[in-house]
Amino acid sequence: MSSSDLSTFAVADDAVDPALVPSHTLASGDRIPAIGLGTFGSDHAAHEAVAESVVTAISVGYRHIDCAAVYGNEDYIGNALQTVLRGGIQREDLWINSKLWNDMHDEKNVIPACEKTLKDLQLDYLDLYFVHWPFPNYHAPGCDVSSRSADAKPYIHENFMKTWRQMERLVEKGLVRNIGTSNVTIPKLKRILEDAEIKPAVNEMEIHPHFQQPELFDFVRSQGIVPIGFSPIGSPARPERDRTSDDTVDIEDPVIVKIAENHQVHPAVVCLKWAVQRGQIPIPMSTKRRNILSNLKCVTEDPLSDVEMNAIAGIDKNCRLIKGQVFLWKDDQDWQDLWDINGEITPA
Repeated sequence: MSSSDLSTFAVADDAVDPALVPSHTLASGDRIPAIGLGTFGSDHAAHEAVAESVVTAISVGYRHIDCAAVYGNEDYIGNALQTVLRGGIQREDLWINSKLWNDMHDEKNVIPACEKTLKDLQLDYLDLYFVHWPFPNYHAPGCDVSSRSADAKPYIHENFMKTWRQMERLVEKGLVRNIGTSNVTIPKLKRILEDAEIKPAVNEMEIHPHFQQPELFDFVRSQGIVPIGFSPIGSPARPERDRTSDDTVDIEDPVIVKIAENHQVHPAVVCLKWAVQRGQIPIPMSTKRRNILSNLKCVTEDPLSDVEMNAIAGIDKNCRLIKGQVFLWKDDQDWQDLWDINGEITPA
């Protein structure tokens, strides 16, 4: 299939049986597949290629697709999903996420933003809808690390809860089955849990072997919330603004490399096996069929041993790759101010 032809769909002969893919049960009782395909193409994948990857992924057994309005490609993905549905896949067998972008936090915008996503994706409902970031701070696509919005604001709990009330309304209206948070810290999540009528079903956060976030991971799970991990292999294709000289590379770690050699797989596969076995849902992204299939197949066979899992647990370097500098609200701030390093919500 070419990137310009999304008219046909067939289950591949080498497809993984979706029933073999692990899943997690959310508080609603819905079951979410334990690995999803990411659709953030950054600046290295055209929208058409990302849409084609969705069709490819579903043809080889994926059922979980992770989208977002800010990625700018949901209308392309909508065409891909229609190709799949016309090809015989049932809507109820798919799990489709999307996310509310920062400039849509105002309570009058939340429902229209979701309706726009549904229109673009050509769906009647979403299985899961996140608040993408807890800050209502816009940044221009492709901006550099020094970019700051004059209208940027810190996390203000009362304002976030106005946004969350509208997220809850989406569930009540049947447009969304589950709602979740993303890029929040323990202090923020504690406040949200105190005041939410519908608790977050999931929390999406950066997780990979060099950034394991054990405290947040354990807290999320203790609250019955399923952790979803973005950048599961260390985000080698992340935007340039998110790169610093101190960053480390997970797939070059000697422990990961050695385990990969023992299993005769690529080091990226080890990162995904570790993620699923640890209990978070990784969201890898690729437009290459070989990688798409390998990423799914690896979580259904040849698991890591307890010794290997423990070895990976010991290589956490606390290396956050997606630092979020463009969301800062003061010129003199450090990016760590976004992440409540001191255990309290950073004040205005």
